[in-house]
Amino acid sequence: METVTNHHLIEQILSSWKEQIGDTYEGYRGHVYRMFNFCLALKPCSDEERDKLAIAAAFHDIGLWSDHTVAYLSPSVAQARKWLSANNLSHWADEIALMIEMHHKVRPYRDPAYPLVEIFRKGDLVDFSLGFFKFGLPSTLIARLKSEFPNAGFHKFLLSGAKDWFSKHPLSPPPFMRW
Repeated sequence: METVTNHHLIEQILSSWKEQIGDTYEGYRGHVYRMFNFCLALKPCSDEERDKLAIAAAFHDIGLWSDHTVAYLSPSVAQARKWLSANNLSHWADEIALMIEMHHKVRPYRDPAYPLVEIFRKGDLVDFSLGFFKFGLPSTLIARLKSEFPNAGFHKFLLSGAKDWFSKHPLSPPPFMRW
Protein backbone atom coordinates (compact mmCIF):
# COMPACT_ATOMS: atom_id res chain seq x y z
CA MET A 1 0.00 0.00 0.00
CA GLU A 2 1.29 3.43 -0.95
CA THR A 3 1.11 5.93 1.90
CA VAL A 4 -1.00 9.04 1.38
CA THR A 5 1.10 11.89 2.73
CA ASN A 6 -0.92 14.76 1.30
CA HIS A 7 -4.66 14.75 0.65
CA HIS A 8 -6.09 18.01 -0.67
CA LEU A 9 -9.16 17.96 1.61
CA ILE A 10 -7.20 17.15 4.76
CA GLU A 11 -4.73 19.92 3.95
CA GLN A 12 -7.50 22.43 3.15
CA ILE A 13 -9.40 21.72 6.35
CA LEU A 14 -6.45 21.47 8.71
CA SER A 15 -4.74 24.59 7.35
CA SER A 16 -7.79 26.63 8.31
CA TRP A 17 -7.47 25.33 11.90
CA LYS A 18 -3.69 25.55 12.22
CA GLU A 19 -3.63 28.71 14.34
CA GLN A 20 -6.38 27.51 16.67
CA ILE A 21 -4.82 24.05 17.10
CA GLY A 22 -1.50 25.72 17.86
CA ASP A 23 1.33 23.66 19.37
CA THR A 24 -0.51 20.37 18.86
CA TYR A 25 -1.00 20.95 15.10
CA GLU A 26 1.78 18.63 13.88
CA GLY A 27 0.67 15.94 16.33
CA TYR A 28 -2.96 16.17 15.24
CA ARG A 29 -2.00 16.25 11.55
CA GLY A 30 0.08 13.10 12.09
CA HIS A 31 -2.82 11.40 13.87
CA VAL A 32 -5.19 12.35 11.04
CA TYR A 33 -2.88 10.95 8.35
CA ARG A 34 -2.03 7.79 10.28
CA MET A 35 -5.68 6.94 10.90
CA PHE A 36 -6.64 7.91 7.32
CA ASN A 37 -4.00 5.53 5.96
CA PHE A 38 -5.10 2.80 8.37
CA CYS A 39 -8.65 3.19 7.03
CA LEU A 40 -7.41 2.87 3.44
CA ALA A 41 -5.45 -0.26 4.39
CA LEU A 42 -8.55 -1.79 5.99
CA LYS A 43 -10.78 -1.25 2.94
CA PRO A 44 -10.11 -0.52 -0.71
CA CYS A 45 -11.94 2.77 -1.29
CA SER A 46 -13.39 4.65 -4.20
CA ASP A 47 -12.38 8.29 -4.66
CA GLU A 48 -15.64 9.38 -3.05
CA GLU A 49 -15.07 7.12 -0.03
CA ARG A 50 -11.52 8.44 0.31
CA ASP A 51 -12.83 12.01 0.31
CA LYS A 52 -15.44 11.18 2.96
CA LEU A 53 -12.79 9.53 5.14
CA ALA A 54 -10.46 12.50 4.65
CA ILE A 55 -13.12 15.01 5.72
CA ALA A 56 -14.16 12.93 8.73
CA ALA A 57 -10.52 12.42 9.71
CA ALA A 58 -9.74 16.12 9.60
CA PHE A 59 -12.77 17.03 11.71
CA HIS A 60 -13.12 14.05 14.06
CA ASP A 61 -11.33 15.63 17.06
CA ILE A 62 -11.58 19.31 16.08
CA GLY A 63 -14.03 20.05 18.90
CA LEU A 64 -11.10 19.74 21.32
CA TRP A 65 -9.96 23.10 19.94
CA SER A 66 -13.17 24.70 18.66
CA ASP A 67 -14.97 24.29 22.00
CA HIS A 68 -12.07 23.45 24.37
CA THR A 69 -13.91 20.46 25.81
CA VAL A 70 -13.46 16.74 26.35
CA ALA A 71 -17.10 16.42 25.22
CA TYR A 72 -15.85 17.19 21.72
CA LEU A 73 -17.91 14.90 19.48
CA SER A 74 -20.92 17.19 18.98
CA PRO A 75 -18.77 20.27 18.38
CA SER A 76 -16.67 18.27 15.89
CA VAL A 77 -19.82 17.17 14.06
CA ALA A 78 -21.11 20.75 14.02
CA GLN A 79 -17.85 22.01 12.47
CA ALA A 80 -17.92 19.22 9.86
CA ARG A 81 -21.55 19.96 8.95
CA LYS A 82 -20.76 23.65 8.60
CA TRP A 83 -17.83 22.92 6.27
CA LEU A 84 -19.82 20.38 4.24
CA SER A 85 -22.64 22.89 3.78
CA ALA A 86 -20.22 25.62 2.69
CA ASN A 87 -18.66 23.21 0.16
CA ASN A 88 -21.93 21.90 -1.32
CA LEU A 89 -21.45 18.46 0.23
CA SER A 90 -24.37 18.44 2.68
CA HIS A 91 -25.56 15.16 1.15
CA TRP A 92 -22.58 13.51 2.90
CA ALA A 93 -23.29 15.13 6.27
CA ASP A 94 -25.19 12.29 7.96
CA GLU A 95 -22.59 9.66 7.10
CA ILE A 96 -19.65 11.85 8.11
CA ALA A 97 -21.46 12.82 11.32
CA LEU A 98 -21.83 9.12 12.16
CA MET A 99 -18.14 8.51 11.48
CA ILE A 100 -17.25 11.26 13.93
CA GLU A 101 -19.90 10.39 16.55
CA MET A 102 -19.04 6.69 16.58
CA HIS A 103 -15.25 6.77 16.29
CA HIS A 104 -14.87 5.94 20.02
CA LYS A 105 -17.63 3.33 20.06
CA VAL A 106 -16.55 0.38 22.19
CA ARG A 107 -18.48 -2.21 20.19
CA PRO A 108 -18.44 -2.50 16.39
CA TYR A 109 -20.78 -0.27 14.41
CA ARG A 110 -22.99 -2.64 12.44
CA ASP A 111 -25.29 -0.61 10.16
CA PRO A 112 -24.59 -1.99 6.65
CA ALA A 113 -25.88 1.26 5.13
CA TYR A 114 -22.74 3.02 6.42
CA PRO A 115 -19.73 0.67 6.22
CA LEU A 116 -17.24 3.54 6.42
CA VAL A 117 -18.32 4.23 10.01
CA GLU A 118 -16.83 0.93 11.22
CA ILE A 119 -13.70 1.33 9.06
CA PHE A 120 -13.23 4.81 10.54
CA ARG A 121 -13.71 3.50 14.10
CA LYS A 122 -11.10 0.81 13.50
CA GLY A 123 -8.63 3.19 11.85
CA ASP A 124 -8.82 5.59 14.79
CA LEU A 125 -8.47 2.78 17.32
CA VAL A 126 -5.35 1.42 15.62
CA ASP A 127 -3.72 4.82 16.03
CA PHE A 128 -5.20 5.71 19.42
CA SER A 129 -3.98 2.39 20.84
CA LEU A 130 -0.52 2.94 19.31
CA GLY A 131 -1.01 -0.24 17.30
CA PHE A 132 -2.16 -2.48 20.16
CA PHE A 133 -5.37 -3.07 18.20
CA LYS A 134 -4.47 -4.00 14.63
CA PHE A 135 -7.63 -5.44 12.99
CA GLY A 136 -5.40 -7.58 10.80
CA LEU A 137 -3.09 -4.77 9.70
CA PRO A 138 0.57 -5.79 9.57
CA SER A 139 2.82 -4.47 12.32
CA THR A 140 5.24 -3.30 9.63
CA LEU A 141 2.57 -0.97 8.18
CA ILE A 142 1.75 0.44 11.61
CA ALA A 143 5.44 1.02 12.36
CA ARG A 144 6.01 2.64 8.95
CA LEU A 145 3.11 5.07 9.39
CA LYS A 146 4.20 5.93 12.93
CA SER A 147 7.63 6.71 11.51
CA GLU A 148 6.33 8.72 8.54
CA PHE A 149 3.92 10.75 10.69
CA PRO A 150 5.52 11.36 14.09
CA ASN A 151 3.26 11.54 17.11
CA ALA A 152 4.72 14.95 18.05
CA GLY A 153 3.18 14.75 21.52
CA PHE A 154 -0.39 14.13 20.38
CA HIS A 155 -1.03 11.16 22.66
CA LYS A 156 0.50 13.08 25.58
CA PHE A 157 -1.93 15.93 24.81
CA LEU A 158 -4.85 13.44 24.83
CA LEU A 159 -3.69 11.89 28.10
CA SER A 160 -3.53 15.26 29.81
CA GLY A 161 -7.17 15.93 28.83
CA ALA A 162 -8.18 12.47 30.05
CA LYS A 163 -6.33 13.02 33.32
CA ASP A 164 -8.29 16.23 33.90
CA TRP A 165 -11.57 14.42 33.20
CA PHE A 166 -10.85 11.47 35.48
CA SER A 167 -9.62 13.69 38.32
CA LYS A 168 -13.06 15.36 38.36
CA HIS A 169 -15.16 12.30 37.39
CA PRO A 170 -13.25 9.24 38.63
CA LEU A 171 -16.15 6.81 38.19
CA SER A 172 -17.59 8.14 34.94
CA PRO A 173 -16.51 7.26 31.43
CA PRO A 174 -15.37 10.23 29.33
CA PRO A 175 -18.18 11.89 27.33
CA PHE A 176 -16.65 10.89 24.00
CA MET A 177 -17.10 7.17 24.67
CA ARG A 178 -19.99 5.34 22.97
CA TRP A 179 -21.17 1.84 23.83
